[in-house]
Amino acid sequence: MTRTYRRSTVVDAPRKHVFDLHARPGAFERLAPPWSPTSVAARTGRPLEPGSQVDLRVKVGPVWNRWLAEHDAWEPGFMFSDHQVIGPFRSWEHTHHFDDEGAQTRLGDIIRYSLPFGVLGRLGAGYATRQIERMFAYRHRVTAGDLRFHTRYGGEAMHVLMTGSHGLIGSALTSFLGGGGHQVRPLQRGTSPDPGAAVWNPAAGTFSPGAFDGIDAVVHLAGESIASGRWTEARKTSIRESRVIGTRHLCEALGKLETPPKVLVAASAIGFYGERGDELLDESAPPGSGFLPDVCQAWEEAVAPARDRGIRVVHLRTGIVLSPLGGALAKMLTPFQFGVGGVLGSGDQYMSWIALDDMLGIVLKALTDTSVSGPVNAVAPNAVTNREFTKILGRVLRRPTIFPVPAFAVRLLFGEMGDALLLASTRVAPTRLNQAGFEFAYPDLEGALRHTLGRASRL
Repeated sequence: MTRTYRRSTVVDAPRKHVFDLHARPGAFERLAPPWSPTSVAARTGRPLEPGSQVDLRVKVGPVWNRWLAEHDAWEPGFMFSDHQVIGPFRSWEHTHHFDDEGAQTRLGDIIRYSLPFGVLGRLGAGYATRQIERMFAYRHRVTAGDLRFHTRYGGEAMHVLMTGSHGLIGSALTSFLGGGGHQVRPLQRGTSPDPGAAVWNPAAGTFSPGAFDGIDAVVHLAGESIASGRWTEARKTSIRESRVIGTRHLCEALGKLETPPKVLVAASAIGFYGERGDELLDESAPPGSGFLPDVCQAWEEAVAPARDRGIRVVHLRTGIVLSPLGGALAKMLTPFQFGVGGVLGSGDQYMSWIALDDMLGIVLKALTDTSVSGPVNAVAPNAVTNREFTKILGRVLRRPTIFPVPAFAVRLLFGEMGDALLLASTRVAPTRLNQAGFEFAYPDLEGALRHTLGRASRL
């Protein structure tokens, strides 16, 4: 039995812009729902043109499946279609439509599909329909949101050099900037089989020939994870050096260029402020005390050679970035989904967070708005306590949250890291973003969680 799914959304952007966003490199990765892991194994042919193929790895439940899609008809600017060659469905045909609606565009998706396994497969029809609905509701929200950011903050196309391009933020940012017509050149660590790749050694401060050629901007996200293990003295030294030494070497190289980039957007963190209780902190607040504040101060000071050369520098003091693909939320999901989530410690500690989609918009704003410089708190305007966060996440997942983790257990399990990352209270306000006119797509926690987890109350 063949079923048909239809969805359309009016997007506030010209048709060409909406089509181009889907046609540019990274479009599939940007639109893939984060709660359903998907990766591109290979591509053949020119994107979207008839006969071109995309070979995917898709996780359905606990099992990874191959999905080979081939593009069929297309009319540049108006439509394109693809069908499943190999995959989890018995058949799958997907047509994308882009139609003028005044100065706006009606984005439409039509999917005709049938399920495998005959009668047994039809028993899963309701589940399949719900998953398709979740996926395309998400895709349409992301399309509309990305175009909104590109329209407001995009500016002229840039050539951006990026470190940390394979991390949670970096991988999403690469696709997001590509969708807006910007070119991203990853600055990779170690070696690369591609002789034209930009490569560096952060500890030694060496760079491959031509790594900086033609760049307009740099986004520096590289740094060892602070949450992947207990903080031994050796680990703390490694965390500090991965940020401070690499940043200093990069900025020294930028400062020596005959034609330096116009802007450097460098990662920092709200760890700069340390444990501060319920004090509301903006960018003028002094640093806290302890390991993380010390690292963040040294991290930000390491950009001095670039700033002294006249490069506009923006320090993004980032909060908890919400995505099931990585970071704090990914670690929380398993216990919460099994109904054993609960508050940490007293639950009164503030958590300053940011939706991944808004984080991408903030980076774009920082790249293009020449009035923005210095420290910028990359957090949503509504910090919440751990108790509030726990309650809201449980509500979104429809799970109980009745298993608290006392502070002594956090310290026993994680040591100093648990105190600094899980029990410390840092209530941060995005004052400079508000002053610069940045408009958050997800200012409230529940809306942000529903979006990134595919649990939107109205699909």
